This record gives sequence, C-alpha cells and structure tokens, in this order.
Amino acid sequence: MRIFMTRVSSVCLLLVALSILLSSAGKTAESKPKVDFEKEIAPLIVEHCIRCHNPGNEKGELSLASIEALTEKSFLTPGKPSESYLLDLIRVDSKSGKAEMPKDGKPLSKEEFSRFTRWIEQGASWPAKLKLQEKSKADLSWWSLQPLDRKGPPELKSVPKTWQKNSIDRYIYAKLQEKKLTPAPPATKRELIRRATYNLTGLPPTPEEVTAFESDPSPDAYEKLIDRLLASPRYGEHWGRHWLDIVRFGESNGFERNVIIDNLWPFRDYIIQSFNTDKPFDQMVIEHLAGDVIGKGDSNVEVGTAFLVCGPYDNVGNQDPVQAAQIRANTIDDMIRTTGEAFLGLTVGCSRCHNHKFDPVKQQDYYSLYATFSGVFHGSRVLATPEAIQKRAAQINPLNAAKAKLLKEKSKIETAIQARAEKKAAEYEKPWVREPVKRTGVKDTFPPISAKFVRLTVQGLDTNPSATTGYRVDEFEVWTAGKSPRNVALAQNGGTAKGANSRVAGDFAGAYDVSLTIDGKIGACWIAGSPELTIEFQQPETIDRVVFSSDRSGAAMSNYKATFLADYKIEVSTDAKSWQEVASSKNRKPVNARHRRKRLFVSEATPNELQQIGKLNAEIRKRDQKLAAIPGLPAWWVGNHKQVNGPFHTFIGGNPQRKGEPVVPASMSTLSQVTTGYQLDAKAPQGERRLALARWLVAKENPLTPRVLANRLWHYHFGTGIVSTPSDFGYMGTRPTHPELLDWLAIQIQKNDWKLKDIQKQIMLSETYQQASTFRQDASRKDSDSRYLWRFPPRRLAGEEIRDTLLSISGKLNLKMGGPGFRLYHYLQDNVATYVPREEFGPETYRRAVYHQNARAASIDLLTDFDCPDNAFAASRRNTTTTPLQALTLMNHRFTLDLSQFLAERLQRDAGAENVDRQIDRAFRLLFSRAPEVQEQQAARQLISENGLNAFCRAMINSNELIYLD
Repeated sequence: MRIFMTRVSSVCLLLVALSILLSSAGKTAESKPKVDFEKEIAPLIVEHCIRCHNPGNEKGELSLASIEALTEKSFLTPGKPSESYLLDLIRVDSKSGKAEMPKDGKPLSKEEFSRFTRWIEQGASWPAKLKLQEKSKADLSWWSLQPLDRKGPPELKSVPKTWQKNSIDRYIYAKLQEKKLTPAPPATKRELIRRATYNLTGLPPTPEEVTAFESDPSPDAYEKLIDRLLASPRYGEHWGRHWLDIVRFGESNGFERNVIIDNLWPFRDYIIQSFNTDKPFDQMVIEHLAGDVIGKGDSNVEVGTAFLVCGPYDNVGNQDPVQAAQIRANTIDDMIRTTGEAFLGLTVGCSRCHNHKFDPVKQQDYYSLYATFSGVFHGSRVLATPEAIQKRAAQINPLNAAKAKLLKEKSKIETAIQARAEKKAAEYEKPWVREPVKRTGVKDTFPPISAKFVRLTVQGLDTNPSATTGYRVDEFEVWTAGKSPRNVALAQNGGTAKGANSRVAGDFAGAYDVSLTIDGKIGACWIAGSPELTIEFQQPETIDRVVFSSDRSGAAMSNYKATFLADYKIEVSTDAKSWQEVASSKNRKPVNARHRRKRLFVSEATPNELQQIGKLNAEIRKRDQKLAAIPGLPAWWVGNHKQVNGPFHTFIGGNPQRKGEPVVPASMSTLSQVTTGYQLDAKAPQGERRLALARWLVAKENPLTPRVLANRLWHYHFGTGIVSTPSDFGYMGTRPTHPELLDWLAIQIQKNDWKLKDIQKQIMLSETYQQASTFRQDASRKDSDSRYLWRFPPRRLAGEEIRDTLLSISGKLNLKMGGPGFRLYHYLQDNVATYVPREEFGPETYRRAVYHQNARAASIDLLTDFDCPDNAFAASRRNTTTTPLQALTLMNHRFTLDLSQFLAERLQRDAGAENVDRQIDRAFRLLFSRAPEVQEQQAARQLISENGLNAFCRAMINSNELIYLD
C-alpha cells in the first residue's frame, strides 16, 4: 500500500511538474516581445536585400518593397516559419558558414535570423502603406542641399595688404594658410593681358593692345582692360560657347538618321546676345523653360525654349507602339537630365528606373519632371509678333480667297463631267479586258518590229493617277523575237537607259539611278524624275515583248517604296526621232477606284471642258506664284507645345509599359527642407508646369542653382571649379575645396540680380587670378593640381580658341556675327546623313568656330583633334588630351598650311617684304604677345634664309607657346 501510494504520488508529482512546465512554456511563447517591423525588420531588408529586390530591379523576379510579393510568390507564410522559403534562403549553413542570401553580402547574424523567424511566427505584420526603398548614400543633410552660408569672408592675420582688399582673396589665402602654402608672385603685364583676353573673348590680344597695356602706368589700367573685354561682342561669342556646351547644343538630331537642323542657329545667337547684354541668368533660366509662356509673340524670348529641344532625339518614327513609347520616354529623359545637371548640378536622370542610389532624388521626383515636360515635342514653330502675322494674313487672304473661288468653279465642271461619266461607265469599261498593272510585273507583247530604241511614257501612278513622276522601276526588259529570245535592254548586252532621277543619295552614288532598270537585278529601284524611260540597244533588233516591274519579288508590295505606274504607253523607234506606239494600258483594267475615276473622266470630258479646266488651272497657278512670292514667317527649331494631361505615373524599371505610383508636376523633394515647393494638378496647362519649375529653380531660397552657376564661372576662369565636377554636386561628385567661397559667390550673384559680368570682374581683379603660373616643386608636392590656387593654373587653349587664333594671327578671321552657320564638312543626305570633312577651305569658313554648324558625330579635323566634344551629350568640362594627331594636324593639315601662307603674306604687308628682322619681330608679337629673344631672332633668321618665310610661319604655328596660356 505504501509502495502504491508512493508510486501514485510520484506519478502525480510528475504530472504536476509536466503541467507546470507546459504552462511555463506557453507563457514563455506568449511573453516573447512583439517584433517591431519598422524598427527591427525593415532596416535589415533595406540594408541587405532591397538593392537587388526592388521594383524595376527584381532579381529572381522578387521585390521586397512590400509584403504582397513575398506572400504571392510563396516566399513567406505568415504564422508558419517552417513553410516560409525566405528563411531557408537567409539561414546560415552550419558547415560552410554561408547563406544563399544576401548573395554578395555578409550573412545575417543568429540574432537577426531569429528576429525574422519571430516576425513570421507572429504573423509577419507589415504596415499596409509602407513600401521599402533603398537608401541613397547621401540624404537631405548633404552639403550642397543646405542653405547658402551667409557668414561672409574670414578675418585673417599676417596677410599681405593686397590680399585683404578682395573678399575672394581672403577665402583663398585662408585655405593656403591652412594647407601651409604661399601664393605665387603677380603675373607680368604681358601674361595678364594674354590670360584675360583669352579668358573673356577666346582670342589673342593684338600687339597694339599689348603695347598699350604694358605702357599704361595708371593703377586702374588692368581694370580698364577688364571693362573693355567684358564690353566686347567677342565676350558673348566665347562665353556663349561655354553655355552651349552645357546645354548639349547641336544642329543635327543624332541617332542613326542624324539629319541636319538648319533653323536652330537663332538659339545660338540668342545665347550670345544674352551674355553680351548681361541678361540676368534667372531670366534666362525662365526663358529656357517657359519663354513661350512669358514672352508669347516675342521671338527674342520664345527662342529660349529651344533649350528643351536642342539635344539629340530619335525621329525614325517607329510604328511599334511599345517602341514608340520607349523612344518618347528617352526624348523626355534628355530634357530632364539636361535641366537637372545644367541648373541644379544633380544627376536626376539616375532616378529614371529607381530611387537615386547615391543622392536623395526619388523616382517620384524624376517623373514629376516627366509630367512637367510631357507637352514638349521636337520640331519647328513659327515665331512672329501678332502684327507680323496680321500683316502677312492681309497679303495672303485675298489671294487665297480668289484661289478658292477658282477651285470651286473648276470643281463644279469636274463634278459634272464625272457624273456623266458614271452614267456611261458600262460603255467605257467594255474595252478594259486585260488584267490591271501589277507591281510584281507587267508584260506586253506585240507583233515583231525592228527598233533601236524603246520608250516607256507614264501617264499616271497607282498611288496618284494624276502624277507622272516618282514611280519606281526595278527592272525593264526588252526581248527579241524568235526561238532564242535575248533581253537586249540588259546593260551587259549593250543596253543603255536614260531618264531623270528624282532622288539622289549623296552618300551612295547611284542608289536610285536609272541604270538600275537594266542591271539584271531586282530589289534596288530607279526612282523616276521624268515620265519617260528610254532604252537604247547596242544595235537595231527585232523585238516583240517588254516586261517591267517595281517589286518583282513582292517583298514591298504594300509599301510606298514600290510605287508603280498605272497608265502608260510603249513606243519604239529606229532613230529616236520618229516613234511608233506598240503597246499601252488602254485596254487594261484600272488598278484602283481613283484610277478608274480618272479613266472615266478622261473618256467623258469634251475638248471645250478640258480647255475651260486648263484656263482655270492657269489662273490658279498665277495665284500660287503670287502666294509663293510672299515671304513666310520665320519658323525656328524651338519645339512645339501640346497639352498632355495625366494621370501620370512612375515607370517601374523605367519601362513605360509598367505603370507605377501616380505623380503630378511638382518640385523635387530633394530640396524640400530648404525651399518652398509647388504641386500642380495633372491637368494644369503644360506651359504653367514649366513656368512653375523655372521659378522654383531660381527662387531665392534655392541654394543649388546659384551654387552651380558660381562654380561654373570659377571653372571657366581657373580651368577647374571649386567643385571639380560642375554638373554633379551629389555624392559621386567631388567636395568643394572652398565651400564658404562658393557660397559667397552664389550670394553675390543673387545680390547682383543674377547678372554675371560684375562677379566675373571681381574674380579677375583678385590677386588670386593675377598670380603668375610659375611652377614650384615644394607647393606641387602638397597640391599638384593647384586646386588651392598657390599659382594660376596654366592651360591649353580649347579647339575653338586654337582655330580662331590661327585665323586671327593670319589676318583672315571674319568677325561677322550671327545668322546661319558655316560647315567644315560636306553634308550628304538620304535616309541617313553623312558628314565628310572638307579638304579645301574658302573664306566662308573663316568665321569664329562658335558659328560652325555643329552636327552630332561629325569629325571636324582640328576641332575634333583638340578635344571639342561630340554634342550628343552635355559637356560641362572639356577633356585635354595630348596625341600625335594634334601635332600632325597643326603641321600638315590643309587648313594650317593655308594659314601659314596667309601669315607669311601678312608679315610681308605689316613689316615690309624685305625686312626679315621686322617680320620676325612682328610674328612673335602676333603669336606670343612678346618680342623675340636674341637666340630666337637668330634661329628664325637662319630658318627663313634656308627654307623661306612660309616654313618659319609653319614652325611658329606649331609651337607650344601659341596654344598654352601662362
């Protein structure tokens, strides 16, 4: 009994213990803390996963931006960790110590894996509207997104007095002290005038200007020099060229067709004029984006919107709607990228497919800009004042009214004829028994006849029964009679073909030539420029058959490229004077309804009616001639604007076929903490959208636009900006060397109402700018690129400066301003364009390089060799390379050889034909702004004595001193 009781007690105790244990276990599970998704799980996904598993970048077709994708694709079953494949992917293998995911990153720790497990176990809660996004490297605290620093220049001790006057110098000197560097001594007057003149005008100073400056003892001589150069019309040409680089200005559309644009030059002139008149830059920004809105009817303002459409665009005209949508997206992308980089210094285009990986630019920001520019289309548009439009209307309206009256009268007669003809249609159609003309081949036989010539005369086309040119013929055969017929029209059998070509391909000689009709090959067609095609045989032949076609293979049957004749006659001759008709289309059925109507009309019309119609046509032609004589209104390549309403969406992965979240035209969230933003309705007028963007860009509280502009000015004065990546102020760009100075310059621009000449003058009057460029080894070890400006950085001239300099020193530079540009290539155009560099250069090409009609992907010898960028892309800074081709171009190119001769002729005019020493002195002063040294004089004299003045000039043109600035 005791034993039994003891056993029972033990069992009871065991059961009680087990009950307590299970109860405790349940309480432990229930007492596990709730996982906070936003604080504990979301950061892990963003850090380890979202980079590869994001909408638009869905590796393994899995997005981790929201819970739906995980559950829909069975990666996760809420409440059931054992059924959640996600855990298998991130679980660390005990043997290898690795996990399948993250693929290229560090595996999750045990604690992090446990956290994921508990989150799934607890139901995998994920806030409904929360979408995870990859964090950019920089956030809204990034330096360039902060308000402008308005502290002012630093107070310095132990600073030379000359470096204390100009605020710019105080900033520079403070940094030099910090880096334990000292500035260079002042540049010589010769160095200074050469530097300043090139910097502001892109041209060398004349010897007379150098002499006057060097001999001017007044303390303000240099300031007067700067004022003179800023007032020169050459200033706008040079600085306008800089801006054209930034806005990717090019005068062809690029892509595979790359056809020339002949009416974009007014934008180039507008830019030059804007710089010359010191137009406030904020006004120019507004005109660039919305000139058609603020200056409607004023071509001087509206032309500014060419900024939006002066970049490359694809005009092939793809008929596939998917591809057409992609091309349209690419076109707007060009506008977005250029706007973001030119004004804000942000690579906004990187947000096309996803949030920017480096800068705080959201994909929504990109597509808000997309909505803003959605109404802009490439093309020409008439720009004229209402007065000019009314004046022209007063001239053309009476003529159009008179023409309309004549057309009405003509139509009345023709309608009556056509009505009568339809009543007699059965009678007229009786002879039409043969099959209609077919593009794949027409065959006509006739009794054998002797001939040396066969002539096809076309009386109407299948696409237009009234036209007689523009048809195609891929092969025309004439066969001899007898048992062994021969095609005697064939070129290889001695046949020749005559007929005008309506189309000529400059880049492919003979592409549409009449000889294609007898080459024995089908496919390539003659495109007729005349109604007649005449075939001549090598000798008289007896013939009985002709066969001809426009699409023998049937490959282009329904295409306009197979346009064929509908009515015709065939004649033969032995002497090409007297002709006999042997076949025609009179008894063939019409090819279509329009052809039938014409046939009936011709059959029914009386001679009197045809005479009446002829008189009316003559009167109509007179009106047309008078209308043609009235000058048209100017049509410039400034884009067309159409209202495109929303809804607008982001494109997932940049794909227009994958619509994402809705967006509206709005300011970028990137600057939301420092600027007052805007947001417009998706149906807001398209011009209002662009105007709102422009005003936001130049708003006083927007720090980026003036910062970027100030940096560009510094860049073009010193060769490198305070930020050395002028169009990238983001994480992947460089940090500013002098951030306080950059902000001070930006503030000065705003204080000066966005006018640039005054701040440029301040820069150039600084001691920093006036330093010598003398190299010092000790300073170079600390700052090899002179980024802290311990000396003025020397530079090589740009390609345009080199070309303009050669023309200037030789006395051939034509300073004509404005108007259509010149070409340094032969333009050959068919379906695509070809640009062949010129070998000969006439006076029409001796203008400044800024007026060259720059086509994309066109190699232009000296300009291309010296690093002028291809304007398929914006060029915020030029590359400077050194290649053998540059030396060869200066030494042997036809252009430089011509200019060597012109320079020699100028030296003889200026210094006398016989005075060699004066010629040498004049050459050194023209090219180098200095007199020759004794040794140089002697060497030059010997060279001229042995090889002539032309050889001396050629050597001078090839010197480094000419193309490098101290």
